[in-house]
Amino acid sequence: MLNDAMFDKFGKGFKEGAIIFSEFEPGNDFYLIQSGRVKITKIIQGREKIIDILEPGDIFGEMAILEQQPRSASAFALEDIKVLHFNKENFEILLKGNPPLAMKLLVVFSKRIYDAKRRLMILLLKEPNLRVIDTLNMLAEKNPSYGQLNEIEIRTKIDEVAHWCALSELEVQNILNNFNRAGKIELFHDHIVLKNTADFRRQIMSRRKKMMEK
Repeated sequence: MLNDAMFDKFGKGFKEGAIIFSEFEPGNDFYLIQSGRVKITKIIQGREKIIDILEPGDIFGEMAILEQQPRSASAFALEDIKVLHFNKENFEILLKGNPPLAMKLLVVFSKRIYDAKRRLMILLLKEPNLRVIDTLNMLAEKNPSYGQLNEIEIRTKIDEVAHWCALSELEVQNILNNFNRAGKIELFHDHIVLKNTADFRRQIMSRRKKMMEK
């Protein structure tokens, strides 16, 4: 339910179809959806793709503040929406005035920072097949059974893997097909089964050790 006091301080509304922000433009604010839905899109290989549909309670736009870089995606109001609108200046007021909400935002920020660091580790690998392997490792790490079971199912698609390792979908598809033929994974439309997570982990650890020795 919308908190009237919070909305009076930080609230903002957008009509259906409104552009909240555009990819590549500078940004120093972020939003928490109170009502309505928001569509997040990104230009990938010259085409606009829907990255996510966000619901009340979701946060978006915070990466521009965390990374201090232009917007990495665009945001549109799918219907009339109400949001809480924060920037560096009023965020301090929020921290003092609403600790539970501030804690929720800080948890989200921590996850985003971890994801950014994890993606950098992937991109430092020059070999495309190792980037794909480490992306699968990263996605598998989110499974509570990681480290206990050697075979893990990952709910993901080709475009998500391609995004994480900064390769084309065709490159990723070919690499995954090779892994599938070699029996290292089982490849499905909406998920991938890693047959030997320990082997994938060893490959990446060995490569990173060599990189540190140079």
